[in-house]
Amino acid sequence: LHSTERSCLLRELHRFESIAIAQEKLEVAPPSPGQLKHVFFHNALPFVGFGFLDNAIMIAAGTQIELSIGVILGISTMAGNSKSSLEDTFQIQDDLFLFSSSLAGYVEALASRLGLSIPDLTPKQADMWQTRLSAHLGKAIGVTIGCILGMFPLLFFGDEEEKLE
Repeated sequence: LHSTERSCLLRELHRFESIAIAQEKLEVAPPSPGQLKHVFFHNALPFVGFGFLDNAIMIAAGTQIELSIGVILGISTMAGNSKSSLEDTFQIQDDLFLFSSSLAGYVEALASRLGLSIPDLTPKQADMWQTRLSAHLGKAIGVTIGCILGMFPLLFFGDEEEKLE
């Protein structure tokens, strides 16, 4: 983080901490269903983008790796499932995952630009099991939907196999 971002983060953490200390003595109502939906979507949308980018990059790059390195080494697809063997051997899959993970920050920034605001919860409400469950469900469902949408490169691979036959 840049120095201005660090100071802004520190200021917000101090404000959050002072609110938490002040509300320590108060009984807080659990989040409303509307707030839980907001938490769900706030966590789901960036993960849809991440799942989409991750799967699309992995499929497209994995195919290119198989077509380039597999041909150079003379390994056919039938010879030990070359795609997964090559990815495991050269640890390319991990590098691709790190690349797509680095895009997660950009996806979150885009979501905030699209108007996805942070849910208005008190510190106690943010720490309640309902809120955490809603956030985790949003992330899990979001990345699942994103991965399903990210399989679109597979639509373009059928023609190449027919041409080879």
